[in-house]
Amino acid sequence: MSNRKDDHIYSALKQQHVTNDFDKVRLLSNSLCSVDVQDVDISVSMFGHTFQTPIYINAMSGGSDLSKEVNQKLSFIARIFGFPMATGSLSAAIKDAQWNDSFQVINHELNEGFKIANIGLSRSKEDAQKAIDILDADVLQIHLNAAQEITMPEGDRAFKHWKDRLVEIIEFVHVPVIVKEVGFGMSRETVETLQSIGVKYVDVSGKGGTNFISIENDRRDNRLLSFESYGISTVESLLDNQNHKNVHIFASGGIRDAYDIVKALALGAYMVGLSGYFLKLVMTHDMDKSIQLVKELIDDVKGIMAVLNASSIASLKEVDKIFDQDLINFINQRKKGK
Repeated sequence: MSNRKDDHIYSALKQQHVTNDFDKVRLLSNSLCSVDVQDVDISVSMFGHTFQTPIYINAMSGGSDLSKEVNQKLSFIARIFGFPMATGSLSAAIKDAQWNDSFQVINHELNEGFKIANIGLSRSKEDAQKAIDILDADVLQIHLNAAQEITMPEGDRAFKHWKDRLVEIIEFVHVPVIVKEVGFGMSRETVETLQSIGVKYVDVSGKGGTNFISIENDRRDNRLLSFESYGISTVESLLDNQNHKNVHIFASGGIRDAYDIVKALALGAYMVGLSGYFLKLVMTHDMDKSIQLVKELIDDVKGIMAVLNASSIASLKEVDKIFDQDLINFINQRKKGK
């Protein structure tokens, strides 16, 4: 297990994402600005808490000595900036208590911070509660990763129980539940199904960032190369899910910088998760430099919003968007499918 977790970290660090669908979205410029940067409010209220930014550190690591080091660094950043932080899957700790500390190190750093425990649907409702207890988590994040499991040499091959298992967990645990993809996007049909069984928080986690099919292909003798293009992007997922009134849509997958964060918020995301960005940050910089770069990221989000004449996230959603032709084609094709 620990070797697999380390493989995931090293493979994720090797991946480069120069372009993705966020480059196909433009926000209409406003040359005569009337908003001061200092007046831009990017705070967001969620889960009964008020966060100073809409940014969260998304599910990444745990279950090895290296991932313990990563989690310690990430949770330090989360504490400094008040970010919610999600762990990688706690299945490793549930299977073997020796890996508890690779997750509980987050408690040592975050202490009173906002923690999100992550688990997959191969685990029982009792395991879900155990994951919450290990982290003393405020929220449970359940990942949907069928494509990764199929590519993973030792992955799960039984999925018909997933929907029933999800209902059981939601009814059993006493914290809010986020359901997230792991980088392949969510269609409106999937989100509608999740809403119908009581899910209120969804992380669409689309294609464009860390590719777990590619990561698992690195561990296979016979690579499923063409399968690495599977999925829909985060931008497509956000466009496909703009009319849900009772579901909070979070965006992750391919968020590279401040402008991507602003675009995701403008496309309707309530909060924006980054994983690869933070992983590479703490693995390539010392902590002082990492803190400086995160501060600059937040400042850049506010600056870009001021340029767009958006003093809040709510006003940002009113900014006009221009899409490249293939995104327009996607929108039109999905409209025909309604």
